[in-house]
Amino acid sequence: MTRHNHDFADTQRKATNVSLQAGMVEEAKRLGINVSRACEKGLSAEIAKAHALQWQADNAEAIASSNAWVERNGLPLARYRQF
Repeated sequence: MTRHNHDFADTQRKATNVSLQAGMVEEAKRLGINVSRACEKGLSAEIAKAHALQWQADNAEAIASSNAWVERNGLPLARYRQF
């Protein structure tokens, strides 16, 4: 299983160019929003979402197999449930 760190806590930064809607940039500046940090947060969220989707795709066969087993046999510890 591959583990992904979505924290990206390192302090090293890389300059890059992005194109954003001019009105959004102006409003962000007016509100005192750090555009670079806001972009980082959004990109981090998109990376986490993409990793989750990739994990689901990579494990779809195992998940389907497990679900099929539970459908046929029930939950392995169901008799111990108190609800």
